[in-house]
Amino acid sequence: MFVNFRRIRKCKLVQLMTTCLLLSVAMVCWEQLDSVVVSHVKSYSFRYLVNRFTYINRSLTIPHKQARSFSNFPYLLDHPDKCTGKDVLLLVFVKSSPENTKRRNAIRSTWGNETYIQNTLGVTVKVVFALGAIQRKTSEPSWNSRSGADFQEQLIQENDLHGDLIQKDFLDSFHNLTLKLIMQFHWMHSHCSHAHFFMTADDDVFVHTPNLVRYLQDTSHRGITNLWIGRVHKGAPPVRNKDSKYYVPYEMYQWLSYPDYTSGAGYVVSSDVADKIYHATLTLNASLYIDDVFMGICANAVSVSPQEHVYFSGEGKAIYHPCIYRQMMTSHGHVEDIYDLWTAATHPQVKQGASRLFERLYCTAVKMALLCKPHFFDTYPCKAAFL
Repeated sequence: MFVNFRRIRKCKLVQLMTTCLLLSVAMVCWEQLDSVVVSHVKSYSFRYLVNRFTYINRSLTIPHKQARSFSNFPYLLDHPDKCTGKDVLLLVFVKSSPENTKRRNAIRSTWGNETYIQNTLGVTVKVVFALGAIQRKTSEPSWNSRSGADFQEQLIQENDLHGDLIQKDFLDSFHNLTLKLIMQFHWMHSHCSHAHFFMTADDDVFVHTPNLVRYLQDTSHRGITNLWIGRVHKGAPPVRNKDSKYYVPYEMYQWLSYPDYTSGAGYVVSSDVADKIYHATLTLNASLYIDDVFMGICANAVSVSPQEHVYFSGEGKAIYHPCIYRQMMTSHGHVEDIYDLWTAATHPQVKQGASRLFERLYCTAVKMALLCKPHFFDTYPCKAAFL
């Protein structure tokens, strides 16, 4: 039998080169693999096998006086009588940066229009904007031509016109979002504790107010308490990559997993939960600047668990379609298109035919086609198609 030794040596050379290439790729990607895959495996193991979140509560518990330092900032703008004398179904706090005037105006004209909600839906919903203090220096061109004092004066004028800005004297920045969260719960406790529900949302989130109001009215009539709904994150690990916006060092949080929490883009709690969270903030170290994670830590400390609602989109943007609009609660990432989405999502034709069998079957098929396919963005899951 004739053997081609040259061909054999060539095949071995190709195998060797392929092996070296694969090893090189593995070595290059190992750090990312470790941070993404291994950290999630450790996190899920901690959550489902160990699940000792009581240690987290103990490690973050601090004296009341020290905890108060995270909330003892003076108000620059305030409206303590915003809810006085009114039966408020929902208090909405929109987290906004001082420079986002256009976003606030868009919300006031669309889903956050209190007059529309009162006249059309017959309930009282109060919408206010949570802000920190203006930065002295920024790379934004619109800020370069004016001083912080000039911009604060503009905020005062906006507030005089609309009466809905709540601002405290801490720097408005990503790393102070937890301070902004604490401000919201403390303000509700002091000035709007009789509201049946509380919602916090980003200023680029679209809220389908009619759908949300109907849901909360039904929830209220059934006397449901201990409510916390949104897009739930379970077994999420801390990000240890220093290049990430969400990097959390071990010194700040040493555990392998976060307690369950809802995406900070938008979630709703009942008034009893809001009160519990308020009291939790009086005992916990709020130096962790990931505000939605801190919310989860507070909730875990008072034995409150988040509940998944499939039509809260988390960090993703919902797909535009009338069949989606019928049950939409929130959608994230809307700035320029918020007016068009509001017009389309609240059009009377969206609800027409919703009770007919053929229309329901049609929308189920449409939602299956839109939602039940592989995707890598945090929007509505496949099971939303069947609801």
